[in-house]
Amino acid sequence: MGKKVQPEVTIVGAGISGLYVSYCLTELYGIAGDNICVVGDYLPGDSSANGYTSPWAGGNFSCISPSDENTLWYDKFTYQNLGALSKALLAHFKGKDGEWLGLARRPSSEYWDYDPPKTKIDSLRSYLENFRVYSKDELAKIKPSPPAFGITFKTWNFNCPVFLVNLATFLKEKHNVSFVKAKLTHIAQAKSYTNDKCSGSNDKHIIINCSGLGAKHIGGVADHNMYPTRGQVVVAAAPHVAENCLRWGKDYATYIIPRPGPLHELVLGGFLQVDNWNAQDTSKEETDDILQRTTTLLPKIGKPESVAVLKVAAGLRPSRHGGPRVEREDFDDDGHLVVVHNYGASGYGYQSGLGLAFKAVSLALKGDRSSKL
Repeated sequence: MGKKVQPEVTIVGAGISGLYVSYCLTELYGIAGDNICVVGDYLPGDSSANGYTSPWAGGNFSCISPSDENTLWYDKFTYQNLGALSKALLAHFKGKDGEWLGLARRPSSEYWDYDPPKTKIDSLRSYLENFRVYSKDELAKIKPSPPAFGITFKTWNFNCPVFLVNLATFLKEKHNVSFVKAKLTHIAQAKSYTNDKCSGSNDKHIIINCSGLGAKHIGGVADHNMYPTRGQVVVAAAPHVAENCLRWGKDYATYIIPRPGPLHELVLGGFLQVDNWNAQDTSKEETDDILQRTTTLLPKIGKPESVAVLKVAAGLRPSRHGGPRVEREDFDDDGHLVVVHNYGASGYGYQSGLGLAFKAVSLALKGDRSSKL
């Protein structure tokens, strides 16, 4: 039998969701990068663009995600497979480490003002490294008031703008994946963007839609369930802080997330403002509130007025009513054009995204190929 011809694949969106999909295609399913093109309004390195959400994320594995069965699986898959992803990239970038790569391990503490869902805690307990529930005596020491519940574990931390560039570079250098900067008005336009190295010998084309908030407006999708959840963060220099610390309230979220790397940056947040489209402006009142909450939660940061602020930024999480959409559409009866949607992961794209990408790629290939897992 002859070798099975591989499909051409166009990935719409060059944020973390699109890059995870490209990684799954090449590293887990053995699809040649020559057959893959990533097209997006913005590309890794465009970290100053307000419409490009991925570089602005705090970037860690946390308890921000929902507690439904699917998301619990996406989280677990991602946590358990980030090690292999890190190993693959470090094997390519010889002599580098996780701090340089923008993906490294850190301790984390998370607290709730209420009892979190038992299903979520039971799931986390089954796979998180160094998982432990805090005692009541330990919780009593937390300011400004004792939380109802808390856990500690070993997590993954991202330096998001750095990691995006390094993952894209790996995909280009090792696998010949191509990246094109272009704005699409209809999802079907993606078919015209192919890798220049592709043989063009296969008439099957797969489009994987990782367009984030763009899915609300792009023709052929126009998903009105999409909405923004605005966040504002303070990036500070803090070489003396190496741990994550997060607190979840009924109407607020406070988080302290260290970025791997030599600059010792700390991302402080935050806000979860539903249907707020304003990513252009930041608010001094919100900045002051973030500094007050984070320094109270983790006093070792310092007094609010002594924090070495490097940057204040806002971003829009790509949220969706009903949760992420991971779904296949056959645009013609003979299967020559397939669209798989993978968007709507809100603020948990980094920590759920590898699982979402694996499912999306599985749907796209639909039995044509098996993964290496």
